[in-house]
Amino acid sequence: MHTDLSNKPNRWAMLSAVFYRLLARVLPHAKPTVEQARRSRKQLHDFASGGLALFWQRQGIYAGAAVLCGAYFSVPIAALCYLFCQLTDIFDSSVSLKVVNRKDNSLRHTRHLFKMLFLSNTLSSLSVATFTLLVANLEGPANHFTSLFFLFAAGLFAAVNNHQLPQVLTVRLVIYGTLFIYIPASDIWAENPPYTSKMWMHFATALFVLYFVLECSMIFLRLYQRGLDQLEELRTERDKARASNEMKSQFVSVVSHELRTPLTSITGALTLLRDADLSENPQSAARMLDIAHKNSNRLSKLINDLLDIQKMEADKMSYDFAPLVLQDLIQDAAQSIAPFADKFNVQIVVQNTEEPLCVQADYERMMQVLDNLLSNAVKFSDPETRVEISASRIGDAAILEVRDYGIGIPADAHDLVFGKFTQVDNSDRRSFEGTGLGLSIVQQIIHDHAAEIDFQSTLGVGTRFFATFPDILDPPD
Repeated sequence: MHTDLSNKPNRWAMLSAVFYRLLARVLPHAKPTVEQARRSRKQLHDFASGGLALFWQRQGIYAGAAVLCGAYFSVPIAALCYLFCQLTDIFDSSVSLKVVNRKDNSLRHTRHLFKMLFLSNTLSSLSVATFTLLVANLEGPANHFTSLFFLFAAGLFAAVNNHQLPQVLTVRLVIYGTLFIYIPASDIWAENPPYTSKMWMHFATALFVLYFVLECSMIFLRLYQRGLDQLEELRTERDKARASNEMKSQFVSVVSHELRTPLTSITGALTLLRDADLSENPQSAARMLDIAHKNSNRLSKLINDLLDIQKMEADKMSYDFAPLVLQDLIQDAAQSIAPFADKFNVQIVVQNTEEPLCVQADYERMMQVLDNLLSNAVKFSDPETRVEISASRIGDAAILEVRDYGIGIPADAHDLVFGKFTQVDNSDRRSFEGTGLGLSIVQQIIHDHAAEIDFQSTLGVGTRFFATFPDILDPPD
């Protein structure tokens, strides 16, 4: 006797372990994304708010079932089952209230609330199943209209109202479905009737009705999931519209600033040239012309960048692809950028391999790429440092690289590097001129060459941009 008593706590522990293993299987193990976590919170909220809205309907159903059971079968059983259903329903409603009124939106709290809802709905399902099973026993064999109809109503109610949480819907349908088959099957097992008996017809009808309930469950579940998908699509489109409006605001701000500055300088220089006596101060006239010329070039570059972005967005950028030796390309790019680098007292160093590396590319567009990369490297380098440009081979790929030893890019700004109308600038440095379109254009041109571009940077040490061309051609004769 002592041994039996000592085993009871172990049995309860085993039952608890089984329940929480079931929950572990139901709950996902991987950390969800932000969208998945938001979707889970909405599903919990929809399930809980829907359950609270149906509270009085459930009360009417329980009361009606108890009255029928008490009037035609047994008052004590009706009263006991009604009390059991009420207790589980009150527990379920209290959990639903916690979900609806939650303040903590953390993943841990969401998981806890889900466990509580899963537990409360499992107990609620078991109370309905117990009530139905007792009614079936009171009805006697081959006469289960009331009990099976109760189960049918419970299953249909779950299909219509519990589709927000597939896990809860599944446990309800498993409990109801198992009992739906067990009641007519137990009659056949006990009575062993011939195949012409109505017991077999009841069993077949139960299977048919169960299929109908399951199909209804899937329909409502798919409709709800489709609604969630559409809601996510609308939210995504809303976020895109917000991002587009933000980019539009940035565009207006950047372009207006970049246009105003050179136009003001050009206008001022031309006004001075018009009003001044050039013969008396030729040096001042030359300086004014130089200012107007520089700002005209700056204005021209801005307009060209805007035109390139528009062509890329419209997928109308034209290319003249031909075999191109990268060593020749970087020599031309280094010579082109040298006067600009001299103004910053930065040296351009070309590092070439002896093996000629040839790729299919557009010479003018690749010069545009290197001009952007080299000018950025020069601007963000300290005086009396160097910028290296090289072409090398790694395996079957050609690597085109620009490396500087300047201020570097902060780690929290890496996502901005290839963005439109964005500039990455250190807080203790002045803001450099530019629209923030250059690297975005560079990335698109490289991608249009079936290549990839990336960068590595250490703050205060320097930055390395490198483009990888996967297909190396035989060099032309």
